[in-house]
Amino acid sequence: MAIDKSIKQTYDELGYVVVPGLIPQEHWNDLDAACERVIQKTRTGTWSHRRTVGKQFPPFDNDNPDSWGVQHVMHPQLNEPAFGKWYTSEGLLSVVKELLGCSDEQLQLELFNMLINPLSHDFALRWHRDDVNEKASEEEERNALNTWHYGVALRPDNCLYVVPRSHSQVRTPEQRKLSETSDAPENPLDMPGAIQVTLQPGETIFYNSNILHCATYSSTSPRVTLHGCVGDIRGGSTRARNVLQHGLEWMKGDEFRASLPQGLRARKMLDNLLDMQKNSGPVGYSLQN
Repeated sequence: MAIDKSIKQTYDELGYVVVPGLIPQEHWNDLDAACERVIQKTRTGTWSHRRTVGKQFPPFDNDNPDSWGVQHVMHPQLNEPAFGKWYTSEGLLSVVKELLGCSDEQLQLELFNMLINPLSHDFALRWHRDDVNEKASEEEERNALNTWHYGVALRPDNCLYVVPRSHSQVRTPEQRKLSETSDAPENPLDMPGAIQVTLQPGETIFYNSNILHCATYSSTSPRVTLHGCVGDIRGGSTRARNVLQHGLEWMKGDEFRASLPQGLRARKMLDNLLDMQKNSGPVGYSLQN
């Protein structure tokens, strides 16, 4: 698949880039239907691996019946092969390799979840970097590099706010003041430099997880956003905490390996993840609720 080389420049400069057309039309209906089934299972309690209102970051619990996310959409017990098919698709991973400058053999299977709207509560995530504590010093912020996430909206999505270029810049005193507590913002655009990112159906935003970002969730606006990350083994164990804190022990089983799309690439990506798990030891949690 031919990739527009300008996306790498945009990604490096701004910390994110939006790419359209990465879901082939022939896969769209299967993926959309799989999302609806999984959301229904989560809403009714059939699927318990979820992100709950009141908890912004892992570990999540079941104290609140309302959900803002579905965890582990490639889990074999969900039996939804459309997710793994898209996660390992040529179109998506061609962009990944362009942005990371890596080969098929260096790709690492990581997280794949879904973000949804709560039904009974409006909810927001505070301004944060995914694997940098809110109280981090300037030096710690500078050292947090080379991790990234991607999300794809299956419906119009205007939940995400980012501060462009913040993936390579330490926070200003005003930005630090608005991001060093657990409080969600009353108005995300109060953050200096913040913009709202609106995705149309089928668009994928790739972003460096060190970019300063937050999200709002309205109980009255449907949201179905696939959200995950792919790694590069050259990062070694530096990615371990950000990924393994979500609980991926189930990926070690034969059932999950058998559920992956046919071909060596998906299995090699899994092997790379398992190698990181084996070599990482205890990882803890990136951020505090």
